[in-house]
Amino acid sequence: MKTFLKSSLIAFSILISATAFADMPKAGDTAPAFVGKDQDGKDFKLSDLVGKKIVLLYFYPKDFTGGCTKEACGFRDRVADLQKDNVQVVGVSFDTQESHQKFISTYKLNFPLLADPDGKIGDLYDVRMSGRNLDSRVSFLIGLDGKIVHVTNSGNPDVHFAEMKAAIASIKS
Repeated sequence: MKTFLKSSLIAFSILISATAFADMPKAGDTAPAFVGKDQDGKDFKLSDLVGKKIVLLYFYPKDFTGGCTKEACGFRDRVADLQKDNVQVVGVSFDTQESHQKFISTYKLNFPLLADPDGKIGDLYDVRMSGRNLDSRVSFLIGLDGKIVHVTNSGNPDVHFAEMKAAIASIKS
């Protein structure tokens, strides 16, 4: 019985590890579909944008922190140009709807932030920081066909801005 329990526990651990640590989607992969809640509690479905908008889906660690504020404000300041290129910016973090509402209000953000307090969306994209309820700073550019065009995985918001701008330009050409 002891050996059976030990074997069962090992098998279960392997199964959990295999599913919990899926690979981060890469360019060419179909973007994992999800439904989330925005800052106002409204449903947000990625599938509603596929075929209509290019989606710049960015994950970040925490509202009101230095790098995350710089990144959010950088996207805010670029939204008019992004909209000309048919790009919808969407941010995702573990923060609550209430925190997102305050973050949006404080910094006059002009795009939705999705509350992902259980990390389900982040886990679909494999961006959760190991052992923490925080997402890494990772951006995915999703084309009209629902496939990932580019992934930026860097702690530096400026790298995200530059790489996403170049990736959007490559779609247009």
